[in-house]
Amino acid sequence: MQQQSTSQRLRDLLRTLPRSGITLSDLIHQVGNDGLLILTAMLTLVFLIPVSIPGVSTVFGGAILLIGASRFLRRELWIPARIKHRLIQTKKLRPVIRKALPWLKKVEYLSRPNRIPVLVANGPAEQFNNLALVLGAVLLMLPFGPIPFTNTLPALALLFLAIGLLQRDGVCVLLGYISFVATFVYFGFLIAGSGWAAREVFARLMG
Repeated sequence: MQQQSTSQRLRDLLRTLPRSGITLSDLIHQVGNDGLLILTAMLTLVFLIPVSIPGVSTVFGGAILLIGASRFLRRELWIPARIKHRLIQTKKLRPVIRKALPWLKKVEYLSRPNRIPVLVANGPAEQFNNLALVLGAVLLMLPFGPIPFTNTLPALALLFLAIGLLQRDGVCVLLGYISFVATFVYFGFLIAGSGWAAREVFARLMG
Protein backbone atom coordinates (compact mmCIF):
# COMPACT_ATOMS: atom_id res chain seq x y z
CA MET A 1 0.00 0.00 0.00
CA GLN A 2 1.34 3.44 -0.94
CA GLN A 3 2.41 5.55 2.01
CA GLN A 4 0.43 8.72 2.61
CA SER A 5 2.22 11.95 1.78
CA THR A 6 2.99 14.39 4.57
CA SER A 7 0.52 16.92 3.14
CA GLN A 8 -2.28 14.31 3.10
CA ARG A 9 -1.51 13.28 6.67
CA LEU A 10 -1.67 16.93 7.72
CA ARG A 11 -5.01 17.35 5.96
CA ASP A 12 -6.32 14.35 7.87
CA LEU A 13 -4.98 15.85 11.09
CA LEU A 14 -6.62 19.21 10.39
CA ARG A 15 -9.98 17.55 9.88
CA THR A 16 -9.80 16.08 13.38
CA LEU A 17 -8.88 19.31 15.19
CA PRO A 18 -11.27 20.17 18.04
CA ARG A 19 -13.57 23.10 17.28
CA SER A 20 -12.38 25.17 20.26
CA GLY A 21 -8.65 24.73 19.72
CA ILE A 22 -5.73 22.44 20.36
CA THR A 23 -2.61 22.49 22.51
CA LEU A 24 0.85 21.34 21.50
CA SER A 25 0.45 18.52 23.99
CA ASP A 26 -2.60 17.24 22.11
CA LEU A 27 -0.89 17.68 18.74
CA ILE A 28 2.10 15.65 19.90
CA HIS A 29 -0.22 12.99 21.28
CA GLN A 30 -1.94 12.73 17.88
CA VAL A 31 1.21 12.42 15.79
CA GLY A 32 3.27 10.36 18.27
CA ASN A 33 7.05 10.48 18.61
CA ASP A 34 7.52 8.95 15.15
CA GLY A 35 5.57 11.84 13.64
CA LEU A 36 7.55 14.67 15.20
CA LEU A 37 9.12 15.59 11.85
CA ILE A 38 5.61 15.79 10.39
CA LEU A 39 4.66 18.03 13.30
CA THR A 40 7.75 20.16 12.56
CA ALA A 41 6.63 20.52 8.94
CA MET A 42 3.15 21.51 10.10
CA LEU A 43 4.45 24.11 12.55
CA THR A 44 6.54 25.80 9.83
CA LEU A 45 3.62 26.20 7.42
CA VAL A 46 2.10 29.02 9.47
CA PHE A 47 5.07 31.25 8.57
CA LEU A 48 5.06 30.66 4.81
CA ILE A 49 2.13 32.95 4.05
CA PRO A 50 1.56 36.64 4.97
CA VAL A 51 -0.86 35.83 7.80
CA SER A 52 0.28 35.82 11.39
CA ILE A 53 -1.16 34.53 14.65
CA PRO A 54 0.20 36.57 17.58
CA GLY A 55 2.68 34.70 19.77
CA VAL A 56 2.93 31.70 17.45
CA SER A 57 6.60 32.15 16.51
CA THR A 58 7.62 31.74 20.17
CA VAL A 59 5.36 28.74 20.83
CA PHE A 60 5.95 26.90 17.55
CA GLY A 61 9.63 27.87 17.37
CA GLY A 62 10.10 26.66 20.94
CA ALA A 63 8.42 23.35 20.09
CA ILE A 64 10.65 22.82 17.02
CA LEU A 65 13.73 23.68 19.10
CA LEU A 66 12.80 21.02 21.64
CA ILE A 67 12.07 18.47 18.89
CA GLY A 68 15.53 19.09 17.42
CA ALA A 69 17.14 18.90 20.86
CA SER A 70 15.35 15.64 21.71
CA ARG A 71 16.48 14.11 18.42
CA PHE A 72 20.05 15.27 19.00
CA LEU A 73 20.13 13.97 22.58
CA ARG A 74 18.16 10.84 21.60
CA ARG A 75 15.71 11.44 24.42
CA GLU A 76 11.95 11.55 24.66
CA LEU A 77 10.50 14.94 23.79
CA TRP A 78 9.95 17.25 26.77
CA ILE A 79 8.02 20.51 26.46
CA PRO A 80 7.53 23.03 29.31
CA ALA A 81 3.95 23.30 30.58
CA ARG A 82 3.84 26.99 29.60
CA ILE A 83 4.19 26.03 25.92
CA LYS A 84 2.73 22.56 26.08
CA HIS A 85 -0.69 23.64 27.35
CA ARG A 86 -1.09 26.91 25.47
CA LEU A 87 -4.28 26.75 23.39
CA ILE A 88 -4.07 27.60 19.67
CA GLN A 89 -7.52 28.42 18.34
CA THR A 90 -8.62 26.06 15.57
CA LYS A 91 -10.55 28.79 13.75
CA LYS A 92 -7.27 30.68 13.30
CA LEU A 93 -4.93 27.73 12.80
CA ARG A 94 -6.90 25.65 10.28
CA PRO A 95 -7.31 28.26 7.50
CA VAL A 96 -3.69 29.35 7.79
CA ILE A 97 -2.43 25.77 7.45
CA ARG A 98 -4.77 25.12 4.53
CA LYS A 99 -3.50 28.18 2.68
CA ALA A 100 0.10 27.13 3.31
CA LEU A 101 -0.33 23.48 2.29
CA PRO A 102 0.44 24.24 -1.41
CA TRP A 103 3.97 25.17 -0.28
CA LEU A 104 4.31 21.76 1.32
CA LYS A 105 3.05 20.04 -1.81
CA LYS A 106 5.66 21.90 -3.87
CA VAL A 107 8.41 20.69 -1.54
CA GLU A 108 7.02 17.15 -1.73
CA TYR A 109 6.98 17.39 -5.52
CA LEU A 110 10.69 18.25 -5.47
CA SER A 111 11.50 15.46 -3.04
CA ARG A 112 12.75 12.01 -4.04
CA PRO A 113 14.08 9.33 -1.66
CA ASN A 114 17.74 8.28 -1.58
CA ARG A 115 19.32 11.29 -3.28
CA ILE A 116 22.72 12.41 -1.90
CA PRO A 117 22.43 9.75 0.82
CA VAL A 118 25.54 11.02 2.62
CA LEU A 119 23.50 14.03 3.83
CA VAL A 120 20.87 11.83 5.49
CA ALA A 121 23.10 9.00 6.71
CA ASN A 122 23.07 7.88 10.32
CA GLY A 123 25.87 9.12 12.55
CA PRO A 124 27.54 12.54 12.26
CA ALA A 125 25.32 13.70 9.37
CA GLU A 126 22.19 12.84 11.35
CA GLN A 127 23.40 14.76 14.40
CA PHE A 128 24.40 17.74 12.25
CA ASN A 129 20.90 17.80 10.75
CA ASN A 130 19.36 17.65 14.22
CA LEU A 131 21.49 20.63 15.29
CA ALA A 132 20.28 22.45 12.16
CA LEU A 133 16.69 21.96 13.36
CA VAL A 134 17.66 23.60 16.65
CA LEU A 135 19.37 26.49 14.84
CA GLY A 136 16.38 27.04 12.58
CA ALA A 137 14.06 27.17 15.56
CA VAL A 138 16.26 29.78 17.25
CA LEU A 139 16.23 31.90 14.07
CA LEU A 140 12.45 31.55 13.91
CA MET A 141 12.13 32.87 17.47
CA LEU A 142 14.32 35.95 17.02
CA PRO A 143 12.37 39.14 17.90
CA PHE A 144 12.38 40.85 14.51
CA GLY A 145 8.66 41.61 14.80
CA PRO A 146 6.71 42.36 11.63
CA ILE A 147 9.73 42.65 9.30
CA PRO A 148 8.91 40.70 6.10
CA PHE A 149 10.51 37.28 5.56
CA THR A 150 12.20 37.11 8.99
CA ASN A 151 9.98 34.13 9.84
CA THR A 152 9.48 32.86 6.29
CA LEU A 153 13.13 32.15 5.46
CA PRO A 154 14.01 30.06 8.55
CA ALA A 155 10.61 28.33 8.30
CA LEU A 156 11.36 27.38 4.70
CA ALA A 157 14.75 26.00 5.77
CA LEU A 158 13.09 23.95 8.50
CA LEU A 159 10.43 22.67 6.10
CA PHE A 160 13.04 21.48 3.59
CA LEU A 161 14.97 19.80 6.41
CA ALA A 162 11.90 18.08 7.86
CA ILE A 163 10.74 16.75 4.49
CA GLY A 164 14.30 15.76 3.57
CA LEU A 165 14.71 13.78 6.79
CA LEU A 166 11.26 12.19 6.40
CA GLN A 167 11.94 11.18 2.80
CA ARG A 168 15.65 10.43 3.31
CA ASP A 169 16.28 12.94 0.52
CA GLY A 170 19.66 14.67 0.66
CA VAL A 171 18.65 17.17 -2.04
CA CYS A 172 15.85 18.52 0.16
CA VAL A 173 18.24 18.69 3.09
CA LEU A 174 20.71 20.59 0.90
CA LEU A 175 17.95 23.04 -0.08
CA GLY A 176 17.33 23.51 3.64
CA TYR A 177 20.95 24.53 4.17
CA ILE A 178 20.81 26.87 1.18
CA SER A 179 17.76 28.49 2.78
CA PHE A 180 19.78 28.87 5.99
CA VAL A 181 22.48 30.73 4.06
CA ALA A 182 19.81 33.02 2.57
CA THR A 183 18.46 33.61 6.08
CA PHE A 184 21.87 34.57 7.46
CA VAL A 185 22.51 36.94 4.53
CA TYR A 186 19.10 38.58 4.95
CA PHE A 187 19.48 38.92 8.72
CA GLY A 188 22.96 40.33 8.18
CA PHE A 189 21.56 43.05 5.92
CA LEU A 190 18.86 43.84 8.49
CA ILE A 191 21.37 44.14 11.34
CA ALA A 192 23.79 46.19 9.23
CA GLY A 193 20.97 48.44 8.06
CA SER A 194 19.76 48.95 11.61
CA GLY A 195 23.29 49.85 12.73
CA TRP A 196 23.67 52.35 9.87
CA ALA A 197 20.29 53.94 10.67
CA ALA A 198 21.18 54.21 14.36
CA ARG A 199 24.49 55.92 13.51
CA GLU A 200 22.73 58.38 11.20
CA VAL A 201 20.19 59.27 13.87
CA PHE A 202 22.94 59.67 16.50
CA ALA A 203 25.01 61.85 14.15
CA ARG A 204 22.07 64.14 13.46
CA LEU A 205 21.20 64.42 17.12
CA MET A 206 24.78 65.36 17.89
CA GLY A 207 24.62 68.00 15.16
